[in-house]
Amino acid sequence: RVPIRVSLEPLTQDDFYKILTDTESNLLLQQQALFAAEGVDIEFKDDGIKEIAKISKELNESLDNIGARRLRAGISKIVEELRYNAPDQRGSKVGIDKDYVRGQLSDIIKDEDLSKYIL
Repeated sequence: RVPIRVSLEPLTQDDFYKILTDTESNLLLQQQALFAAEGVDIEFKDDGIKEIAKISKELNESLDNIGARRLRAGISKIVEELRYNAPDQRGSKVGIDKDYVRGQLSDIIKDEDLSKYIL
């Protein structure tokens, strides 16, 4: 065995967006399926997806660059409150847009020390 080291370029905002929209069974579709099981219809608006990509890129630049794994942590934080309230929201439709994403991640974005442990 010969260890191989490869240097990769950091993911761009567009890369994150493509990962969230172009891949089969992407994280957004997984979240929609999970909420559908609870009877809640969540819709990720395009501006919300772009904001998730932007924030993920910014956090990767300012903290450890963990690549696309940043998306899973970010999306989990975004839907965390919805997840706990899902049984009470059965039959409702929830739109996740730029403002919602910013609101859910605002504490983490502001407090860089905290974001190291959460995202």
